[in-house]
Amino acid sequence: MTVVAFDFDGTLSDSEMTVLLGERVNVADEMAEITERAMNDEIGYAESLRERAALLEGLPEDDARVAFEAVELRPGAPDLIAELNDAGITTAILTGGFERGVATALEAEGVAVDHIVSNRLPMADGELTGEVEGSLIEGTKDDALEALADDVGAPLEETVAIGDGANDLPMLRVAGLAIGFDPKPAVEPHCDVVVTSMDGARDVLLEERVLETA
Repeated sequence: MTVVAFDFDGTLSDSEMTVLLGERVNVADEMAEITERAMNDEIGYAESLRERAALLEGLPEDDARVAFEAVELRPGAPDLIAELNDAGITTAILTGGFERGVATALEAEGVAVDHIVSNRLPMADGELTGEVEGSLIEGTKDDALEALADDVGAPLEETVAIGDGANDLPMLRVAGLAIGFDPKPAVEPHCDVVVTSMDGARDVLLEERVLETA
């Protein structure tokens, strides 16, 4: 059984969750700068995530909800996910982003994936605490992909990883097929193929016979 694992921010979605959250407390520019440095592998991902979460301390739950509701899937993403699911392929989202935003975006389009590995922003007294929790803070996406492949009985060399940023490098390096989605300069050399749209990703999956035409 084949596994196709997507990154979320910058790949399945052109939204950036921490920036949307940051806009609610006027720190979006600082968020974007930290994110860009992390995606270009200039600072460690865990450090960048903690810095961004700290900027959100005190954000009310209602404002966080509004931000998460603004997260959208990229054009073509819902159709590709649905087609993979219909083909019996295990679909996964492995993201350093936040489960609530991923779930909201999927629900809005009426699609689902088999597995979501993500992080969380804890709340206390109706506000974000400025902390972050989850397995993909210090953990890496290669471990997550390997565990998922083992769980479903898929050889790692038959898995597909699709991502754009430096924190995607671990899964891109171990996957059987590494698809860069408009990847950052530090990431592109590690991709087997580069695409700039979900239709392009679908074409690659057809060419590589991950998907079969009817």
